[in-house]
Amino acid sequence: MITLRTYRGRFAPSPTGPLHFGSLVTALASYLEAKSCEGQWFIRIEDLDPLREPPEATGEILHSLETHGLFPDAPVLFQSRRHEAYHSAIENLSGTGRAYRCSCSRKQLQANHGRHPLHCRDASTTSSDQPFAIRFALTDEECHWQDQLLGPQHQTVRAEIDDPVILRKEGFFAYQLAVVVDDIEQGITDVVRGSDLLDMTAQQLQIYRALGATPPHWLHIPVIVNDQGQKLSKQNHAPALDNHTPVKNLFAALTALNQQPPQTLLSGSVAGLLEWGCSHWNRGAVHLTSR
Repeated sequence: MITLRTYRGRFAPSPTGPLHFGSLVTALASYLEAKSCEGQWFIRIEDLDPLREPPEATGEILHSLETHGLFPDAPVLFQSRRHEAYHSAIENLSGTGRAYRCSCSRKQLQANHGRHPLHCRDASTTSSDQPFAIRFALTDEECHWQDQLLGPQHQTVRAEIDDPVILRKEGFFAYQLAVVVDDIEQGITDVVRGSDLLDMTAQQLQIYRALGATPPHWLHIPVIVNDQGQKLSKQNHAPALDNHTPVKNLFAALTALNQQPPQTLLSGSVAGLLEWGCSHWNRGAVHLTSR
């Protein structure tokens, strides 16, 4: 008996500001990929860093997604409500020797070419009275994996030098841990995201394996850049989407994804444009531009 895999995708913005065009392109690509596969699509708010998150940003992002017809197939997941799950994962990793306390400063690590002058990976030498982060203990690996758009990928993982922080000294959980724990919790099978996150994939593969989970398939799309060639982001002051023109915005996003939508869609509705996008989605047409 052959069991067909149920596609489960997601869009996971950080609420550091309102939704901008680059984020809409990623959201639309992940939505169309999921729906064209007759799968489910979820929204996750990655609100892990309250110091960088204006209180109104989450509501603005969710309102923009709704205005553009991008509704999830389950209630929105908020990472700020998932601390217990992240603590549990860290205890799991620590118990198996895959996580450790690190008291080294960024300056110390840079001065030692990424090596830990305090020998943090040797737990017996780490002082408990110093502020510390928790890092994931990578193993040396020549990692090979297949991207759904970019094809075969090869990344070199270096133990100690590349060990990612999973709990910051300030007490905030880090992206590298939370994204894996939540993808496991939601049963995510496929991830569509910007190619600026491509370099994190090999590290995340090791975290999936350390937690005993099957990693998803990845599809990395080119990032949208401004006139200066910078990635559109809140840090680079990308303007917020105009929620009064959702059809125009979605049409522009389809064009940025090289889907070649017909001009007649501009005089139609959001629902009609999304229906066309789902039935005509062609991931292979997305431009393979450089990161």
